Amino acid sequence: MNDKVIVTCAVTGSGDTAKKHPDLPITPKQIAMAAIESAKAGAAIAHIHVREPDGKPSRRIDLYKEVVDRVRSSDTDVILNLTTGMGGDLELGEGKNPLDVGSNTDMANIMERIANAEQLLPEICSLDCGSLNFGDSTMLAVNTPNDIRKAAKRLKEINVKPEIEAFDLGNMWFGAQLVKEGLIKDPPWFQICLGIPWGAPATPSAMKAFIDIMPPNSQWSGFAISKMEMPYVAQAVNFGGNVRVGLEDNLYLKKGVLASNAQLVEKAVRIINDLGATTLTPEETRKKLKLKKHK
Repeated sequence: MNDKVIVTCAVTGSGDTAKKHPDLPITPKQIAMAAIESAKAGAAIAHIHVREPDGKPSRRIDLYKEVVDRVRSSDTDVILNLTTGMGGDLELGEGKNPLDVGSNTDMANIMERIANAEQLLPEICSLDCGSLNFGDSTMLAVNTPNDIRKAAKRLKEINVKPEIEAFDLGNMWFGAQLVKEGLIKDPPWFQICLGIPWGAPATPSAMKAFIDIMPPNSQWSGFAISKMEMPYVAQAVNFGGNVRVGLEDNLYLKKGVLASNAQLVEKAVRIINDLGATTLTPEETRKKLKLKKHK
């Protein structure tokens, strides 16, 4: 069991959730405020996506910059973790030619995908470590070994720690390979992502299998989506890890009751405390993960 727990809040994500939650953070001001409120509730890390005014996911650097500037200029300390997952969406055509791609396709060069991290220098950014059948249609999340290595090398050069996102065992295996190749600074920081169709299921045995592949000096966090979010707060802590909650992964505080990010963090902190553990502050988290606080 982990008795000193890092809490991450993923405040908005890129999923089609804007129509499902009337208070989902959409504007940079709303996203920044959600990060600040989650920190005040006990989160050490805020995982950030940005959205267009209509709620659709975005890769625009100006939107990221406004969020980062608002958070950094506030009087609330929180570690910023920017996503680099956008730009790997491939919707194969369903006609005779699968290369007649669908309208949801958003493919970008890997250096463009990490441009927000290069320009804004968050302490952490996500690094998806493999491709995935994303959902139950023709959507693929594309992350090739060569691209992942290029991104990891550049992030090491600019001293932004990758959060190695693992949606299935192959992702975790490749993340461990990056560590072996010297592309990740110690300690490696992994995020175990469970319950996303069709990655790894939200089961204790799946989480344990991920843990068994990690290099021995790793730090890790884990979460499960939807109704399994809170049970896997307890599961991750009991397995020795850290936790993630937030509206990216789950919209509800309990059945039928929509949540805010701060409420989800508060509930996670209660679970952690009830297990006899405590939560780490942003500054304690920086020391544990050896993060560089850029200005």
